[in-house]
Amino acid sequence: MKQQTEKPPVVWDPLVRLFHWSLFFFFFLAYLEDDWLSLHGHAGYTVMLLVLFRLIWGVIGTSHARFADFVTTPAVAIIYLKQLFSRTAERHLGHNPAGTAMILLLLILMIITGFSGMSLFALEGSGPLANTFVASWPGYVLADVHEFFANFTLIAVIVHIVGVLLTSLVHKENLPGTMITGRKRAVPNWSNKSPDKCPDKRHG
Repeated sequence: MKQQTEKPPVVWDPLVRLFHWSLFFFFFLAYLEDDWLSLHGHAGYTVMLLVLFRLIWGVIGTSHARFADFVTTPAVAIIYLKQLFSRTAERHLGHNPAGTAMILLLLILMIITGFSGMSLFALEGSGPLANTFVASWPGYVLADVHEFFANFTLIAVIVHIVGVLLTSLVHKENLPGTMITGRKRAVPNWSNKSPDKCPDKRHG
């Protein structure tokens, strides 16, 4: 009789996974399709709704989705990055400190990009911000802000992808795959403890 192996624990709930890939899709749809303003605008609104969901889910969601579970200080993120490049960084079942910093940065960038884009539509009398105080803001300033932060967000997304691939290499783990299945390799003897509190320390 073959011994059954225990399945890896589910770390990312279905809503987190759906949010992740939906945000990826709609951001690039909005970024690449800026000539067709109707599609660009609807994709941008969807991004804003997804970000709003993530902020709410970060408070009331599952344990690994909550900000209280993974938000840390910039100093910890810098230390983690140094250890990652020296291949001595501890493995985290939840978000690692560098990933946490990138998540927060991306959320902030997308909020600024989305808000400035909605403000541009408001100048034309359309969108949820029409007939509000932003409709009197100078359009050329909003356009410059929108373009700058859209490009800044794109760079951050690319850095995020590189970081995910590097972390996957260091920890010998398919991180993009875990955001599809939701499962990650368990740490030794994690038992019933919260996996995020039990980092997989690398030896040797």
